[in-house]
Amino acid sequence: MIESKFPFRGQGYDFIFLGAGCASLSLVMRMIKSGKFADKKILLIDKEPKTKNDRTWCFWETTPGFFEPIVYRQWEKIAVLNNDVSLSLEIAPYRYKMIRGIDFYDYCFREIAKHNNIEIAYGTVTDVEYEKDDLVLTIDNTKHRLFGAGTEVFSSLYKPGEPDKKTIRLLQHFKGWLIETNKQVFDPCQATIMDFRVDQAKGTTFCYVLPLSPVSALVEYTLFSPGLLSQEDYDKGLKNYIQSFLQIEDYTIKDTEFGSIPMTNERFDGSAWMLGTAGGQTKASSGYTFQFIQKKSDQLLDYLIRKKNLNYFPSVPKRFRFYDNTLLHILYHNKYPGNKIFTRLFKKNKPQSVLKFLDNESTLSEELKIISTLPTLPFLKASINQL
Repeated sequence: MIESKFPFRGQGYDFIFLGAGCASLSLVMRMIKSGKFADKKILLIDKEPKTKNDRTWCFWETTPGFFEPIVYRQWEKIAVLNNDVSLSLEIAPYRYKMIRGIDFYDYCFREIAKHNNIEIAYGTVTDVEYEKDDLVLTIDNTKHRLFGAGTEVFSSLYKPGEPDKKTIRLLQHFKGWLIETNKQVFDPCQATIMDFRVDQAKGTTFCYVLPLSPVSALVEYTLFSPGLLSQEDYDKGLKNYIQSFLQIEDYTIKDTEFGSIPMTNERFDGSAWMLGTAGGQTKASSGYTFQFIQKKSDQLLDYLIRKKNLNYFPSVPKRFRFYDNTLLHILYHNKYPGNKIFTRLFKKNKPQSVLKFLDNESTLSEELKIISTLPTLPFLKASINQL
């Protein structure tokens, strides 16, 4: 890997990636591992080096995945809690997994550093346009012209478009503390993925607890709502949950993370092939992203190796978009409490079936069975709205 400032060291790139986050790195790592692109010039552009543990990705799978070497923790059971429901669920053959952002970045960039055909440059990209066969990037308010036809450009830069009457935009926003206690209070075999016992006045709100050991865990305070809270409100939510529900008074905050994930029915377009959230790889109804990125990266690699036209790259099946948009409509317009929907989903179905459904891997008959367990009237009205 060669690091550079602008202007670039060369021209005639075969692949350019705008953004060097999860989506771009997942595809680049697969390109490297395939051995099919060693003679191709690859450029990654990001606003700054990835040196912080800026996020945590959670997902589930039944077999070791592409990034299995950096899975930080994994759990055999998940818990879903509400005021009147307490579910502890075995999820085999699935395992619920966690990857830390800093481990992911270090793992990828260590590998990328071994390959001199890959260049990385730093700056903020604000515009992408074409002038005949030339690619023109606006980076740090300066235009840079890259010559050469045939360059494949991938972008993970999320830019919301102009909304219309049917556009729904929610945020999954969260703040998390990695806490450590003096007592063994956590079950390292079980992750609490949704605890809805917290106050729901600000929208669908839950906490999740990812135990790292009997005395430490990542605790996240999470909301589905149109706007962010103040940092003081997140802190208040975390403190209340840790003291009132985990019943922990004495603890130390070892690390903090904060994030916001768009949950939207918006369709994204751009002058490049879109990746990650910008490419619709965030599950609109739940915010899960990591595993959808991995599946798309596998498909994209196959297309690139076979030199297939990306114009024919498959989109998300329409029925899954329909399910997501229906739930978004309900949450956005407060047609039915989100905490009751998700609790009911896990209470009335096998957890494996729910995880398969949330992964967009279920069959139509499996989906109809799950849908039949949800409250009929609000979902019927919302689905008619979507149709």
